[in-house]
Amino acid sequence: MPVPRRFDRRPPERDTTRINERIRVPQVRLIGADGEQLGIVDTQEALRQAQAADLDLVEVAPNSKPPVTRLLDYSKYKYEQEQKQKQARKHQQQTNIREIKLRPKIAENDYNTKKGHVERFLRHHDKVKITIMFRGREQAHPERGRALLQKLYEDLGGMATIESQPLQEGRNMSMLLAPSKEVDRVGAAKDDAAKEDAVPESAAAEPQQSAAADAKSA
Repeated sequence: MPVPRRFDRRPPERDTTRINERIRVPQVRLIGADGEQLGIVDTQEALRQAQAADLDLVEVAPNSKPPVTRLLDYSKYKYEQEQKQKQARKHQQQTNIREIKLRPKIAENDYNTKKGHVERFLRHHDKVKITIMFRGREQAHPERGRALLQKLYEDLGGMATIESQPLQEGRNMSMLLAPSKEVDRVGAAKDDAAKEDAVPESAAAEPQQSAAADAKSA
């Protein structure tokens, strides 16, 4: 039998900002349209000033005694605030947490592969949870796990910062790494170093070809 859908019966959120006639206190502290302090005035007088200026009387600090209000175009103000929030969300970077699992006796090739994955995640500005998995008698030597985590952190060469120190929970030990402020610069430097270390195939083939030519001439 299908499970019936659950509808959200809560009323939609509405703007709770009190403006104009919704401000029912007898007096308010009034701020003018240009930010000037106009002091404490009767609410009715503040409303008359708002109407005369073709603006709204908006409560900006409801918990003050008396509440603080301001003369402004509320529709325009609300639109500008929404645009600012959209821009903030647009520029806000979402951070993901990736996980890499290692064994205390991991082979060198496997270690280098996992390290490459960690570097790639950090360069994407993700956080990385490194988990050491202990089995059997390995649990009696947690220092090996800590040493491996420390080695990995040092081998990253400044691409990461330790956000959470190694913590053992049962058979696993975990450490959380976050990308450092220098992750992009360090990553680019590593790329340049790798390019310099790589020997072009054409350059490697030239000595072989010249050696073969010398052999034929002999």
